[in-house]
Amino acid sequence: MTLRWEAFLDHVKERGEYDSRQEAERAARVVLALLGAHLVGDVRAQLAARLPEDFALILLNPLQSAEPLPPERFVRATAAWIEGATEQTAAWDVSAVLSTVADAAGDHLLKQVLLQLPAGYDLLFGRPQLA
Repeated sequence: MTLRWEAFLDHVKERGEYDSRQEAERAARVVLALLGAHLVGDVRAQLAARLPEDFALILLNPLQSAEPLPPERFVRATAAWIEGATEQTAAWDVSAVLSTVADAAGDHLLKQVLLQLPAGYDLLFGRPQLA
């Protein structure tokens, strides 16, 4: 089931404790662009189908990554793309967005997503039990 744009952002806003939807949207755009660079094929397409259209397009047209980033470098890359972010605030952003993505994906698809990512991403998605 695809989440509506407003519902997706409301979840991110609540989890990230952002003051506005704009802050939640900024985090979502960056995190999804970075995540899309790590996923390929049918898994990326299936995940995109569960996201609001604007965010699905970001996931399907990602930033380029030469290699899969381990979780800590993913957080650092997020910090580099969000103006004024630190690694600590970026970790918060990543968690707010990826936990919302995990809810949208469901456990079966999320397991497939995690197979394409380096070890440790289960924690970023807030689902350590799926590792």
